[in-house]
Amino acid sequence: MTTTIDAAAFRSMVLHGAAAISANKQQINELNVFPVPDGDTGTNMSMTISAAATELRAKTYPTLSAAASAVASALLRGARGNSGVILSLLFRGFSKGVKDKEAIDGRDFAIALDYGVAAAYKAVMKPAEGTILTVSRLSAAAAAAAAREDAGVEAVLEKTIAAGQEALANTVNQNPVLKKAGVVDAGGKGFLVILQGMLDELQGKPMPETDGDASAADSADFASIGEGDITFDFDTVFIVRKKRPDVDLTELRAYLNSIGDSLVIGEDDEAFKVHVHTDTPGDALNKAQSFGTLELCKIENMRTQYEDLAAGKHVQSTDDLQQVEKELEAMEDGAEDPGPAQPEKELGFVAVCAGEGLAAAFKDLGADGVISGGQTMNPSTEDIMKQIQRTPAKVVFVLPNNGNIIMAAQQCVPLCKDKKVVVIPTKTVPQGISALLAALPEGTEEENTAAMTEAIGNVHTSEVTYAARDSDFDGFDIHEGDYMALSEHKLFGTDTDLTALLTKLAQDKPQQEAEFITVIFGSDVTAEDAQKAQAIFEAQCPNAEITLLDGGQPVYYYMISAE
Repeated sequence: MTTTIDAAAFRSMVLHGAAAISANKQQINELNVFPVPDGDTGTNMSMTISAAATELRAKTYPTLSAAASAVASALLRGARGNSGVILSLLFRGFSKGVKDKEAIDGRDFAIALDYGVAAAYKAVMKPAEGTILTVSRLSAAAAAAAAREDAGVEAVLEKTIAAGQEALANTVNQNPVLKKAGVVDAGGKGFLVILQGMLDELQGKPMPETDGDASAADSADFASIGEGDITFDFDTVFIVRKKRPDVDLTELRAYLNSIGDSLVIGEDDEAFKVHVHTDTPGDALNKAQSFGTLELCKIENMRTQYEDLAAGKHVQSTDDLQQVEKELEAMEDGAEDPGPAQPEKELGFVAVCAGEGLAAAFKDLGADGVISGGQTMNPSTEDIMKQIQRTPAKVVFVLPNNGNIIMAAQQCVPLCKDKKVVVIPTKTVPQGISALLAALPEGTEEENTAAMTEAIGNVHTSEVTYAARDSDFDGFDIHEGDYMALSEHKLFGTDTDLTALLTKLAQDKPQQEAEFITVIFGSDVTAEDAQKAQAIFEAQCPNAEITLLDGGQPVYYYMISAE
């Protein structure tokens, strides 16, 4: 059995651990119900340690201490989500435990694990039992006991994982949310997957090459978790470069804890990384900037993630944006960015939507640029910035047309130095269309802001999609394949008969009281079926003017605008 490891062995172990969690990330995602059921723990932990793997592949290190320090630094900057931040802290403490060491044995490994646990617990304001913290703490305790009997690093790691598996199995009894869903803690599972990958490397086992699929038997019952378990809406993670190495973060900790929960702060001499759940991510960022310079930021809406998950949809996260950016760059046919367009007029308009029909509609209504994006495909701040820069106007109004895109759009306001950016907080495509109809090209910035803001308040949006999985949501017994109607993002009803569901929707109060109704049909709807849907609304809403529009949008069969 292996008794000691050096820098080369540690490098290979971390790379194997990264491959292991990448292969199992979806299985871990399916367990993710605490602290909120957003289904991304596996992805977050995989992306976090992948940052370290990238660093390790780029160069070699003379000592284990140097390799561990490089891993810790990469993890801090690459950490995503609560679990990713805690994982980075575990490795940060580990690196301190092996400082100045060229190689380590099992005793050193156990001590380093204990350093990691201490660092993680110190950073978490309110440690909860039945989480990755519990699993790591009990694993480290077992490592210390094992090292007293056998100082070989392989033997210690075996005992560490065995104790961790027992601790993981018990998390379902320690945390009421996990018990309700009947699963173990996703973060604890991810931590052990990484340790097992490290042990597999020592034992000469092959490195995983493909992603594994989640086992249905191990999946969480997400339907059992209510939206009420989400206290704060936004999962907020950011990195700040310190003004000076000894900057005191006590005041920042207290402030962030007062506006949110699930607070974790990791730091080294150069920077600190924050993870917090809050309703006011902008306030968190503004406060943090008094301690240094903001470098990176990720904000995700956990409540909409939960709604998508409960409805059986793909849960969007910032991880999806890299693919979106590649697609958008490909659409540009390799053309070089011409840089900011010189102002040729006072006001310009940029809209976000998915579907060729909707893009054409926005352009016909006066949009200078359209960004491809929406549900399941959120553009990044950089994507929005590019379109703003291409707009030849002094003031550019941005219509996000999706609640998940508003925050990304708002980040453009301070970033854009050449133009003034005004974000109209449209949450749906119908709101965006109504806002653009109300725009006054010859009016002032203030007049347009007022007119468009007022217009979006007069629009009621309904959407029709389908259920991708069985669930029990908002009192509705939903079955895979059912048609689902949403009214202002809340579940209106389900039915196996689309005609019956559309009829119920047409009979609902917002449609009955509307003067104008626009039925926007998506890419999965034929023109013939769309005309039948239009006929339903014409029959049920005789006092409204009904318009049919081929939007070509994905996900939603129909989007209905009632004004």
